[in-house]
Amino acid sequence: MDAFYLVTLASMALILIAAFSSLLAERFGAPLLLLFLLIGLLAGVDGLGIDFSNNSAAYMLGSIALAIILFDSGYGTSLHSFRQASAPALTMATIGVLLTAVLFGIAARFLLGFTWLEGLLIGSIVASTDAAAVFFLLRTGGINIRDRVRSTLEVESGTNDPMAIFLTSALVGIMASGEDLGGAGLELLVLFIEQIGLGLVVGLAGGVLIVQIIRRVPVERGLAPIFVLALALLVFAATSAIGGSGFLAVYVAGIYAGNKKIQPKASIMRFQEGMTWLAQIVMFLVLGLLATPSQFPQIILPAIGLAVFLVFIARPLAVWACLLPFDFTQRETGFVAWVGLRGAVSILLAILPILGNLENGQLYFNTTFIVVMVSLAIQGWTIKPMAHRLGLIVPPQIGAIDKLELDLPGTASHELLAYRVVADSPVLRGERIPRWARPSLVIRDGKSMRYQYAGRLRENDQVYLFIAPGFSRLLDRLFASKLAVSENDNEFFGTFTIDPSGKCEELDAAYGPGLLGEAEKSLTIAELMEQRLGGKPDYADRVKIGRIVLIVRDTHENGLIKTVGISLEPVAPATRLPLFLNFREILQMARDFAGRRKG
Repeated sequence: MDAFYLVTLASMALILIAAFSSLLAERFGAPLLLLFLLIGLLAGVDGLGIDFSNNSAAYMLGSIALAIILFDSGYGTSLHSFRQASAPALTMATIGVLLTAVLFGIAARFLLGFTWLEGLLIGSIVASTDAAAVFFLLRTGGINIRDRVRSTLEVESGTNDPMAIFLTSALVGIMASGEDLGGAGLELLVLFIEQIGLGLVVGLAGGVLIVQIIRRVPVERGLAPIFVLALALLVFAATSAIGGSGFLAVYVAGIYAGNKKIQPKASIMRFQEGMTWLAQIVMFLVLGLLATPSQFPQIILPAIGLAVFLVFIARPLAVWACLLPFDFTQRETGFVAWVGLRGAVSILLAILPILGNLENGQLYFNTTFIVVMVSLAIQGWTIKPMAHRLGLIVPPQIGAIDKLELDLPGTASHELLAYRVVADSPVLRGERIPRWARPSLVIRDGKSMRYQYAGRLRENDQVYLFIAPGFSRLLDRLFASKLAVSENDNEFFGTFTIDPSGKCEELDAAYGPGLLGEAEKSLTIAELMEQRLGGKPDYADRVKIGRIVLIVRDTHENGLIKTVGISLEPVAPATRLPLFLNFREILQMARDFAGRRKG
């Protein structure tokens, strides 16, 4: 029992230190997940002396933590974001992972003296981006970029783990049995289709099960988040047990459940946010404890060389090849290539060669650990500056807002929102609350009163309103503080606006001719943008047409485009080299070259 208490004491102390380190990360801009790893290293066998070498326990604990993170990632992904990003993201999550593994394997073949099969194995281990690192930096790092780019990165990081896990597990099995890769090719293809197929089917069924149980079973409000998490882990374990990809299944279940109206959704999201933080801390601390830094000097130089190759060559080439067919700008493709952080998933996969008793098992683990640390240090520290450098930071649509969503019991057809009246907000300047919103209560100086008796609203008042679902964005603008307009906003949204109801033939005549086909000329500018974007446009969405860029400046309440900016500046290449160009841009360059030759 004394040993149990000491282990508990040390574990809780490490978790608290990791939690407090978030304050340090905010102050200095350090990658928080890198700090978690470093705390684990400092507490390990070469630091404070905690000897943890149970690879099986680390792998199982890390897998459960990753399942929790992936479910929360899917739960917070809107169906609209998934739809607009699914094609490029899934291409990178499959073909991109394979390309990265092959390119990295070639480099490992020469820098570490591996065989081709061993090189492909370590390439598969580090081929996927880390969902925890990507979601943390994009959602909590204060990086406000275009929704399409953000969604592509998030969906890719949530869906590329199954491919990397499949490749790593299959190669470990082949190498452990002494088989030849060529002879097992057809068997691997069948196994891959089985894992992905079962992951999708069981994940979707699991999402339906979660929603139906929470809707139909009278669960106590405090137990509902626990029910949801337990059911998500049940989906993960059941899918894995029957030979499917449990990680893909739990992510799909999260997307389905997160896009359905269930009660109490707000408390579920708050609970999952806390559990995701805990899962990230535990996973990175355990993997840090598992490492032995005294073994690193033997391979430090080739491992750093491989990390640099991965960041600057393998990942960018794989991303560019995958995004060629899609209408991403040069700057957007460059940013997607840069946000390829490696993290706990790669270290978890590096445990598999050790569990499979492969000859160089520890070498795989140590090399991967160094690669992950270099990736988190280089990319994690520079993501926000890189977004600024590439001009991808989207100006905020509204100012600061203090809003709280409250759950109503059962299947209520209204939402209950609470706003704190902030300085310089429109409602404080005399704007009226719409008739469709029903204010019911005002809390002022700790005292509650009915809205009709509260008089003119004052700063710091808390106002409770019942509204129909889907109208909260309109009230957000009403209760938001006055927006400070940056000097760069005009540069981002273009120097002037055009009427979205205007005909495209006029646009073609002014900036062409030859920009648009005959069918597109008959459309309005708004219709053309919706067609090119593949759905309803969102704030700051951009459509490149020849040498001009159309930008959504604002939208109506029903999602239709309200104002459109036009810019000639942002189409300039991000670099002087033809890096990350898509098919449309390559074709335009070829036309320009042909025109100059004729001239």
